[in-house]
Amino acid sequence: MSQSYVFKPENVQFVLGANDSNLPYLEMLMATDLSVRGTSISTAEDVPLFIPFMKRLEDAAQERGMLKEAEIFMEFQLLSEPSFADRDSGNEVIVAAGKSIYPKSRAEKELFSVLKSSDVVFSVGPAGTGKTFVSVIWGLSEVLSGRKGKLLLTRPVVEAGESLGFLPGDLKQKLGPYLNPLYDAAEYVLSPQQIKRMEENGTIEIAPLAYMRGRSVNNAVMILDEAQNATRSQIKMFLTRLGENSQAIVTGDPSQIDLPHKRDSGLEESVGILSGIKGVSVVRFSHTDTIRSRIVREIVRAYSEVED
Repeated sequence: MSQSYVFKPENVQFVLGANDSNLPYLEMLMATDLSVRGTSISTAEDVPLFIPFMKRLEDAAQERGMLKEAEIFMEFQLLSEPSFADRDSGNEVIVAAGKSIYPKSRAEKELFSVLKSSDVVFSVGPAGTGKTFVSVIWGLSEVLSGRKGKLLLTRPVVEAGESLGFLPGDLKQKLGPYLNPLYDAAEYVLSPQQIKRMEENGTIEIAPLAYMRGRSVNNAVMILDEAQNATRSQIKMFLTRLGENSQAIVTGDPSQIDLPHKRDSGLEESVGILSGIKGVSVVRFSHTDTIRSRIVREIVRAYSEVED
């Protein structure tokens, strides 16, 4: 039995993409052929999720504008997996430089909430779940709104099989490629020129974790990324840099430890030590929260099953 859904004219391109570029992805997710005529999308088969899925996508497009594959996938997941059925979209939103960022998974929604209420936040889980992205956007929103004076980004200098020591240039030039994931997140809301100006005036500071020792950081959002490669003492050192009106965010993936001895990683131990303290929140992501893409989610799931 055929089914059809008619979008509002202003939303159809937001859902289907320019020149219906999202159509093949929608067909893959729903395992059916789809046809588009004007503002109507149809399937010749009886697909139980078809109508509610199209309605959910239109609601998301009405709220956010043009949808990307990751956003489409998460909306499909919310409908197709019972574990996500109780997730309410709510009113959680982070606004930075005029752009609104909405949670794309249940864990992301929890992260949005605790960032607004906690002094220290641990965001732990596999790749592609948005841990670093959300943290950087949150930090920028705090700085650009004037609630904080600085966004400080740091990572432990541990390489995933490559050596950075012989790269040319000064410390900032050496660290630039290493910190690209943090820049990628910032460039979602700011131009490279704006980021450069903020670095020049000290509003954004990039520092290796070792350079944090002995400092007291006031009126700032401090982000320690890739914390699975930090020792317990390094994480303690980072967190004790917190000064007046500052917030610390620690992100990491315990399955991607690059230290010579994995037992030296202090991330999980620090979570266990600190999780009972008022003002400290822990958000755990799993492969079901992967938003980077469908294939990344399946890769993470496959590896987690082998490792378990």
